[in-house]
Amino acid sequence: MSRQQTIGIIGVGNMGGGMARRLLGLGWQVHVRDIDPAKTEVFRALGATVQPTPAALAAAVDRLIVCVIDTPQVESVLFGADGVHASLRAGQTVVMCPTLSPGDVESFGHRLQALGVHMIDAPMSGGPQRAAEGTMSLMVAAPAPVFQANQDLLDALSGLVFNVSERVGDGARTKLANNLLAGINLVGAAQVLAMAQRMGLDLSKTMDVMERSSGQSWISSDRLRRALVNDYAPRAHVTLLEKDTRLAVEAGDAVGFTPELGRLAAAVFAQAHAAGLAHEDDASVFKLYSSSTPG
Repeated sequence: MSRQQTIGIIGVGNMGGGMARRLLGLGWQVHVRDIDPAKTEVFRALGATVQPTPAALAAAVDRLIVCVIDTPQVESVLFGADGVHASLRAGQTVVMCPTLSPGDVESFGHRLQALGVHMIDAPMSGGPQRAAEGTMSLMVAAPAPVFQANQDLLDALSGLVFNVSERVGDGARTKLANNLLAGINLVGAAQVLAMAQRMGLDLSKTMDVMERSSGQSWISSDRLRRALVNDYAPRAHVTLLEKDTRLAVEAGDAVGFTPELGRLAAAVFAQAHAAGLAHEDDASVFKLYSSSTPG
């Protein structure tokens, strides 16, 4: 197997873990690093090589995927103690998958470029199961030569790769726009379903109508079908859409555009966090409006 099929993944939680499963299943040599040893041991058992530090991982691969949560974590794995900067070589490529502010993405890109390292701005959408299946969405921004040189990896990760721009940062902008709409749709559907509950409607039948009529949205069906059976096991924590909607509103503010509905949705996710729901699935926004057990 060629060295080009050796890939490192930093952060093997829900989405990073899904990508690791996908690449291992396709026969790639996968190296992993995570601050939680229990997560990396799962992938050791599946055939991955576990690295002790981000720097050690970078030294072992030509390309690496960063799939942590937020800007401070990215800063740590890239430029902190034992960060990848200590081992990166000119010509390597870093695929940046977290949802960050466009400004932070651009800054990381410039700092990596100063080391002779390429960065692909590639936030993702779809959840861990779709990541493992290779059916998630990737919103990719990178110079054309960098995109072309890494298309094998991108195509292995996803059958739905959107090449949105050559300007690093536009992947982040696209992801924030998408996630802001997802947050608006989820909050709106949770409120409407709670209203239907107050009106004495059968919620499952109400969802049947919404899913096949003009009120349909993917995230509403995915999340609220789980809410109807009190399944709030976290696939995507409240804190993620709380962060993403906040960043999206800030991005709008930065260009002089105020997304009023987005600001309201961001406030709802912040309210859910304050209500003790931070680490539940984001379907739990339904709890803010529900008067009783769904049914």
